[in-house]
Amino acid sequence: MIQGLYLLDERAYHLIYGPEVHQQIEALVNIYAPPQTAEMIAQHPALLAEAQVIFSGWGCPMMSEELLFHALELKVIFYGAGSIRYLVTPEFWEQGIQITSAYRANGIPVSEFALAQITLSLKRYWQHTQQVKAGGGWWNHLPVAGAYGSTVGLVSLGMIGRMMVERLKSLEVHVIAYDPFATPEEAERLGIELCSLEEVFCRADVVSLHTPWLPETVGLVRGAHLASMKEGATLINTSRGAIVREDEMVEVLQRRPDLYALLDVTYPEPPEPSSPLRRLPNVIISPHIAGSLDRECLRNGQYMVDELKRYLSGQPLQYAITRERAAIMA
Repeated sequence: MIQGLYLLDERAYHLIYGPEVHQQIEALVNIYAPPQTAEMIAQHPALLAEAQVIFSGWGCPMMSEELLFHALELKVIFYGAGSIRYLVTPEFWEQGIQITSAYRANGIPVSEFALAQITLSLKRYWQHTQQVKAGGGWWNHLPVAGAYGSTVGLVSLGMIGRMMVERLKSLEVHVIAYDPFATPEEAERLGIELCSLEEVFCRADVVSLHTPWLPETVGLVRGAHLASMKEGATLINTSRGAIVREDEMVEVLQRRPDLYALLDVTYPEPPEPSSPLRRLPNVIISPHIAGSLDRECLRNGQYMVDELKRYLSGQPLQYAITRERAAIMA
């Protein structure tokens, strides 16, 4: 039986690797030591010496040269969360260790969350609720796009963006998307229309951002994009706050109270106490809750069990991340 170790923070351990997942893993792997946190393994790095596989998640330490010196038997890290960018190092890649992530599992609740926000935004739900709470307008509803026949814009067609395309089919909307790497053949297969970033903003009733945070995408969305949006349109950001030029967004939202911004992410995160985003009535901020939370995290663990079974049977890892792929993931 291969030798394994859990290495992540205590809360993530209980969230991701619940009793059923534990049972499945420990029927296939000898977990030779108690779960380790980054702090614990820093004090006793020699504990890594036996590990052939590591089950990890949020709180995994960076795979530094010092840690890897002790992990000479390590073959695979099963990372039961999303982005691995903060833990991999050049030394890690040079050692040829495989890594697989639950990024797709973590993307499922993001797409569910974004779909819910899109559906409500097409009814101008946020404006109507504020109007009612202000004491008027019970019967005099605002003009709405509604779902049927309206236009939803997606920025980026990565894994979550493509999930959104599938989910949006239930709304009978027209989907337009900006992604410089998508081909016309892919767009036809997905049943969407590719267009420029400028067109996405000026044509869509709702724009939903699903862009990874890369040097090339920082500040991608400018104030001019928001200023071009339709009357009563909505911007949704469940990707990363740095994608949007926040100062320019604030200036437009101050001038255009008809526009709404639903921000599950900001930059910095959380917003500074003095940030106008906290005070603008047409901004709704949620505390980065779109991804896996609580029971949803168990799906991440199950994905890692499924990857473990593939690994042990000699099959390719379905969600393996290469050095090249890691460089373009959020």
